[in-house]
Amino acid sequence: MPLIPEEPQIHESVPGPRATPAAGRATATPRPVPGPRPAAAPRPGRPGPGPARPAAPAQRAPREPVKPAAGPGAAQATATTPQPQIQLIPASVTGALDAAEEAVDLLLENGRAPGDVLVLTTGEPHPWAAHELSFGEAAYWAQHDAGDDVFYADSAVAGRAAARPVVVVALNGGADGEVGRALPVALSKAGALLIVCGDPKRINSLLGKSA
Repeated sequence: MPLIPEEPQIHESVPGPRATPAAGRATATPRPVPGPRPAAAPRPGRPGPGPARPAAPAQRAPREPVKPAAGPGAAQATATTPQPQIQLIPASVTGALDAAEEAVDLLLENGRAPGDVLVLTTGEPHPWAAHELSFGEAAYWAQHDAGDDVFYADSAVAGRAAARPVVVVALNGGADGEVGRALPVALSKAGALLIVCGDPKRINSLLGKSA
C-alpha cells in the first residue's frame, strides 16, 4: 500500500509519459535524468539538435547590421568635420597685420608647424610676400608648393593657394566687396581654424552676407 501514495507523487513531479511506467522501480530509472542532459551534449556535435546552431547565427546577425550602421555614421562625421572654427581678433586697419603676426607667433609657440599656416592680406601685401615676389612668381609659388614654412599671400590670389590647417586673414585694407569675397575663400582653405584680424562688426557683417 505505501507504493500507491508514491505513484501520485511521481505523477506530480514528472509529466504523464513517466506516469505510465507506474512502477516505483521505474521511478528509480528516471534518476538517470541526466540522460536527457547527455542528449544536450551531442548538440555541439554535428548530429545534435538545431537549437545550438541557431544560437550561433543569431550572434552573427547583429554583427552584420552594426557594420552598415557605422558606415553611414562615418560618412556623416566626415561631412561635419571640414567646418573649421572661426576666431576673431579685434584690430584696426592699420593694426590688422601686426595682430596677424602675433597670432602666427602664438600658433608656432603652441606647437603648430610653420607649414600649417597660411596668412592672407586684403590690403597691402605682407613684407615677406613683397620681397619674395621681387624674385618672380615662379620662385614665390615654389615656396608655397614646398609647404615647409608660413606662406603669405594676397587674398586676391587665395584661390590658388592650397588648403592648410590654419588660415590667418589680416583685414588691412580693401573694399567691403573684396573682403566679402575673400572671407569665404579663406574659410574654404582653413582645415581646422580660421583667424580673422580686423573690426569685429565689419567681419560679422561680411560673414553674414556671405553665408
